[in-house]
Amino acid sequence: RLPREKPLPRPRPLTRWQQFARLKGIRPRKKTNLVWDDASGQWRRRWGYQRARDDTKEWLIEVPGGADPLEDQFAKRMEAKKERVAKNELNRLRNLARAHKQQLPSAAGLRPTGHQSKEELGRAMHVAKVSTASLGRFQERLPKEKAPRGAGKKRKFQPLFGDFAAEKKSQLELLRVMNSKKPQLDVTRATNKQMREEDQEEAAKRRKMSQKSKRKGGRQGPGGKRKGGGSGPPKRKGGLGGKMHSRQPGAGGKRKGGQQQGGKGRK
Repeated sequence: RLPREKPLPRPRPLTRWQQFARLKGIRPRKKTNLVWDDASGQWRRRWGYQRARDDTKEWLIEVPGGADPLEDQFAKRMEAKKERVAKNELNRLRNLARAHKQQLPSAAGLRPTGHQSKEELGRAMHVAKVSTASLGRFQERLPKEKAPRGAGKKRKFQPLFGDFAAEKKSQLELLRVMNSKKPQLDVTRATNKQMREEDQEEAAKRRKMSQKSKRKGGRQGPGGKRKGGGSGPPKRKGGLGGKMHSRQPGAGGKRKGGQQQGGKGRK
């Protein structure tokens, strides 16, 4: 057999009830998961979804004899369930603390542990002062105390001398980075950045071209480019009766080959 890689798991510590049951000699009894439900007339689970004697489906609750008739029984039942859940959670935390031999903090608040330094006391006093609606502006101050401001982070510089171990470590790390053949550049990140920049440039060019075409307002028809759009008759020079740009052969014009009306025939 191969040797075990990790140590054996430690046994779980006994809970308070398990310790009491072992002391009194109480043995656990196995319960069946299904019980008979008289309301539905069938076998159902003891707990969980569609359990037996499920009181959450009731639309009417009978008011007890000594209870207030105006009290909401549904809200009272929900509040009782919340209290039971909170009590179970508290017992669970107590069992964990008892198992690890720790003491839970009391309900009155956390008690200070150990000696607090000057910085910790100052930080606690500052937090207590600015924990008001006005952020401590109208709190009483000492005679020479300044108005509270937002506590910023002070810059911490390395000492000029004394810490030789840290200086040696930083210098060795710098030499290791300089001598290493592995590039410090993240190739995947740089490639993605370059692709994003190219896509942005192409999108900007397309947007600029579309704005220029909208500004011109012309369309290219089947006969070539024409400002203003539309296909109409050719323009005349000089108004009515002028010459046209595109000359069409009429009935009385000269034509090579063939006889025309009013013209000379070819000999």
